[in-house]
This record gives sequence, C-alpha cells and structure tokens, in this order.
Amino acid sequence: MRLSLAHHSKVEDYTTSVSAFIRNWLQHREHILDSLLKNMEGMAYCCLVDAHWTMLFISDGCFDLTGYRPDELLHNGCTSFEELTLPEDRARIRNTVDDALSRRERFEIEYRIMTIDGQIRWVNERGTGIFNPQGQVEALEGFIQDITQRKLNEQALQEAERRYRNIFENSIEGIFQTSQDGQYINANPALARIYGYESPEELIQSLNNIAQQLYVQPESRQAFLTLMQLEDRVVNFESQIYRRDGSTIWISENARAVRNDAGKLLYFEGTVEDITERKSYNALIEYQATHDDLTGLPNRTLMQDRLLQAISYADRTASKLAVVFVDLDKFKDINDSMGHFIGDQLLIAMARRLESCIRDSDTVARPGGDEFVLLLSNIHGMDALSQTLQRVLALTSEPCSIEGKDFTVTSSIGISLYPDDGKTSETLLKNADTAMYKAKQEGKNNFQFYTRELNSILVERLEMEYQMRNALGHNEFHLHYQPKLNLRTQRITGVEALIRWHNPRQGLISPNRFIPIAEESSLIEQIGSWVLEKACMESIALSQLSGYDVPVSVNVSPRQFQQSNLVGNISRVLQETGLKPSLLELEITEGTLADTSPQFIKVLNDLKGLGIKLAIDDFGTGYSSLGYLKHFPIDNLKIDRSFVMGLESDTANQAILKAIVALGHNLGINLVAEGVETERQRDFLLSIGCDEMQGFLFSQPLPFDQAGKLLLAQDKLV
Repeated sequence: MRLSLAHHSKVEDYTTSVSAFIRNWLQHREHILDSLLKNMEGMAYCCLVDAHWTMLFISDGCFDLTGYRPDELLHNGCTSFEELTLPEDRARIRNTVDDALSRRERFEIEYRIMTIDGQIRWVNERGTGIFNPQGQVEALEGFIQDITQRKLNEQALQEAERRYRNIFENSIEGIFQTSQDGQYINANPALARIYGYESPEELIQSLNNIAQQLYVQPESRQAFLTLMQLEDRVVNFESQIYRRDGSTIWISENARAVRNDAGKLLYFEGTVEDITERKSYNALIEYQATHDDLTGLPNRTLMQDRLLQAISYADRTASKLAVVFVDLDKFKDINDSMGHFIGDQLLIAMARRLESCIRDSDTVARPGGDEFVLLLSNIHGMDALSQTLQRVLALTSEPCSIEGKDFTVTSSIGISLYPDDGKTSETLLKNADTAMYKAKQEGKNNFQFYTRELNSILVERLEMEYQMRNALGHNEFHLHYQPKLNLRTQRITGVEALIRWHNPRQGLISPNRFIPIAEESSLIEQIGSWVLEKACMESIALSQLSGYDVPVSVNVSPRQFQQSNLVGNISRVLQETGLKPSLLELEITEGTLADTSPQFIKVLNDLKGLGIKLAIDDFGTGYSSLGYLKHFPIDNLKIDRSFVMGLESDTANQAILKAIVALGHNLGINLVAEGVETERQRDFLLSIGCDEMQGFLFSQPLPFDQAGKLLLAQDKLV
C-alpha cells in the first residue's frame, strides 16, 4: 500500500529532528561530562601506573578533596599523588591495584591522604585499568571519594562496641540475655563465676530451664515473668538460686524486655549481683535486733511480738496462755564475786535448761539481767502447767559445773494467765513480775500465781521505795544505839547503830519492812553510806559526852560489801569525821561469807588494814561457816538470837552454843550473844565463857540522847 505524501513528510521531519539532537549532543558532550564531574562529590582521574601515579587527568573535585588545584597535581606539578598518600598505606594500595590489574578486574580500596593544610582524610578509590590491544596496561582511571566522616562514624561505633565488650567481659556484675522460655542466649564471665561455671559457654550449655535448674523456688521465675509482662522490666528482683555445685546464694536482678519495632518480644537482658553477703549481714542485724547476744534467746522486742501472737492464738482457740517470770536467786552474788565470765556461762546454762522444759511451740525469752520469761500457749489445765513449773524449779536448782567448780542457783517463779489476769501484754508481764516478787518473799525456789492481793503488795512496795528516796532528802532517818555489855565486868563495851525511820504520815516504820526493799534496790547503798557517816559523827559526840571512847558497830549489807570502792569510802568517812579507826566495827552478815574468792578476802584484809574491826552478824543462820572462819580476819562473832531464845529448856541449843564459843576462842575471836532477855540466859552464857551480850535484859536500842545518858551512868570502860 502506498503511503500518503503527508505521512512521508512526517517521517522525514522526525528523522531530521533526531539527527539534529545527536549532532548537538555530540557537540556538547565534553561540556556535559565536565558538568557531571563538577557536580559529583569526589575526584575523577586518569593516571599512569608508575612510581608517582602521575596524573594525566583530574576533575575539579580535586580541590575539595585535597586542597590542590587540578593543575598543581597534573604531571606531578607541585607534588605527586603518591606523596599525598600516607606512607604506611602506600604498599597496601599498590599491592591491591597490581593484583586487580593482573586479573583485569576492577579494584576498590580505602586509604588515607594528607591535604594541603595537613589534615588527614580517609578516601575510597574505585577504578580499573586501561589496556592496549596487546593487553598491556597503559593507565588507570577511576573515582576517589572522601569517606572521612563515615570512617569516623565506624571508628566511633567500633570504639563503642569495644567499650561495651570490655564492660561485658570485665564487669563484676553478671550480664545476661535469656529467652522467654528460660534459656540463656548470652552471658558474661562474671555471671559464670557467680553461678559457679568455668565459662559463659559452659553456663549457656548447662542451663536450659531456668525455673527448674536455677531458682531454689521455681515460682520465682513465674514472678519474674509476671513483672516483665506488666512493666517490661524488673528492678532489684531478689531470689535464691543454686550454683553449679549445689550450694545456694542470693542474687538481685535488674532486667528489661527487648522488643522489635513491631513490639514482639525478642529476649530479656539485664544484670545479676550476688547479694548473699548483704543478705547474711541483714539477717544478722535483724537477728541481733531481736535476740539476746549472750544466750541467743528472743530479747524483749521479740518477746513482745511473740506475746501478742500468743494472745491472738489464745483468742482464736479459746485457750489459756501462761506468762511465766523466772528470776535466778542469788545470781548477783555469784556474778559479782566470781566475775562476769562465770555469770555469763551460768546464764547460758540456765537458758538451755529452760528451753528443754518447754514445747517447740512455746517461747523462752531473756528480757535482761538474770530474768527469763516463758510464754506457754494452749494451756487447757493446771496439771500440765504445774508439771512444767516443777521441772523448771528442779532443773535450775541442779549444780552447774563451770571451769571445774559447781555453782548452784534456784529460781523464783511468777505466773499470770490470759485472759484471767490481764488482757494486754503489759498487764500480763507486770502481773507475772508481781507474782515472782511474792515467790521471793515466800523464801525463793518456788512458784506463785498472780492474785489481786499480790498487786496491792507490789504497789505498797513501790510506794515505800518512793517514800524512802524522799526520806533521805528530808532527814526522816535516825539512829538508835543498843549497848553491848561485857558479861564478866557488866560494863558497856560499845554500841551498835540501828537505823529507824519516822515517816510524817505513817509514824515509826519497822526496819523489817523497809530494809528488805532497800536491799533489792540501789537505795541500800545510799542508806548505808548515810548510816556510816552518821554513826561515826555521833560516836565522837557520845565519846565527848561520856568522857571516854565509845566504839560503834555499823551493819554493812552484802550489796554494799560488793561495791568496788567500799574500802575507799570508809577511809574517806574516817578522815572527814575524825573517828579513830579502832572505834569503828563493821558487821557483815554470815551469808556474805559464801564468797571465798581471793578478791573478797583481799577486801577484808584491806579493811583491817585501815585499823577497823570486823564482826560476823547473826552467826549460825546462814552460811554456817565454822570451818571457814580461819580464812577471814574476823574480830567478833555475834551469835544469832535464835540460839539464845529458849536455851533454858533446849539442850540442843546449849550444846551448839558451847561449841561455837569453844571454837571461837580457839580461833582468837571474841563472842557476842544477841537477844539476851533473861538472867538465866545471861548466866548460862557467862558459864560457857561467852564474852559479851546484847539484849533487852540490859537495854533496848536507844535514841542518841538516851544512849548518852546511859553511858554517863557507867564507869569508865576497861
């Protein structure tokens, strides 16, 4: 089919247009290439493969890259490109290019150059060889680009990775990554050490079920996962875990959940710290805060908590609770005389004995001193409770061997019952203490249940103690003096100072009421000191009044005798009052002689060294230490009134008195009989050689003025 003239005309026009475009593009090709090269960040080049990489062509990007203009590098004008390259990179560059040319492949290499202003830049060079028809390389052409920033970024990343790896490898904390199903993905050496493995690899291979293999309590893993689900992290998650050898330690974990961009959980990562030492220390601190250091028993704090729990249990079960106060009799005497080590060992022994008397559900506590408290729960009858208390009495009274010596103490026990004797812990403890005080009054080594009458006794005791303190400051105490008489000459040989208390509200209070209370508190020391000073001053006054020396005897309580400064205090009083030491006699109760320690005997000798006299009071009622009298520097032995009363018809008392007098004379000790009230008593004592007497037969204790008048009526003492 013939084409129309119009169609032929269109084809010719198109062909003419394309030809014109090609001619135009060819004419401007060099301009276009120059424009492209100028707009590219980097330097295009063509160079010879010689020692200097002599440049035959360099694009304008040369200036931005090196600081040199292209004409300064062409044909090695100012310098060669070899000179711009850092010396330590040159051999590597040439080896890379030569290797690529030998295989007729493109090459790519990164190296450093130095710019005209001395800066070092990293560059990336990509190029290829230009070969002649004979296959020989004639030149190189390629493109060099500045990659300094990229290199710096890579170096920074590598440094960060190195630091992280260094931290990971050398951290003292364990670092881990674990899967959700309980397998270790990654672990550092510290974690391996904490868990007892030789290496992280061994740990990862060995532990494939964290919940069962690692945690002592498998539910700890579920608690870990629950926290992760709720918060995507755990903080200070503490748990006990097994080490490789089967031992257990405590750890603290801080971890987070790692998720991808879609929120899918990938793994957990975090740190582990061994807190076993801290846990042990905290446990020790908590134990020390709630337990007695010496015996390991619950202390007052824990006792209060246990008591509250026991009360709550008694309420729930409708049962009774017994609160038992146990006080060791005469413990203080042993502790003061034999030293605190013996006392401590005795307390430890008593604690173990008390523990053996009770059930596992009960409590033995030591709130302080020589007192123990038993909390006995679920009491349904008095028989079982009484058996327990009898067992306590029996065990505590058994001799305790310490350092080869036997020591014996007994116990006074007071009991209060919940809810009968109180509804609060404070009331129960107070009432048990009141009952214990009653047990002591009843002769010790027994137990007493609380009654309301006991409470009134305690109130009276506290009130009397308070009034005694006031009495010291208000001059309510006075001294009376009972003369001692020589049985042969019937003359006064001295006086015994006896304290009296005239209370403004109650009148005259018997020493039998207030002295025992003072003995149980520190008041006896203050009262004893007052009596000593007052007696010394009034002895001088009596001597001045009568015209001759009047010796005075002063009673010293066992508690006073245990004062470390007793000798010094007496020496001070003698100096301040001016009384001759030979006119002062200290009367010691027989029970004090139970202490035969070297320190006790030294105190006696030190007192004798002052020039004073020593007497044993109420002899025969306490220690019965006739065989030990030779150990003590005693001047006078005062025979207790119990041997004198009724001696007219009691042949046993007569025999005892004869033996005491005979032994005393054999030891060079003066004998004084107390409580002489009849002439027949006086005559019998005289007949067996007793030296002196005291008693109502001659005179009852007299106030200072009356004692002075009695002394004036006597002849001068022989």
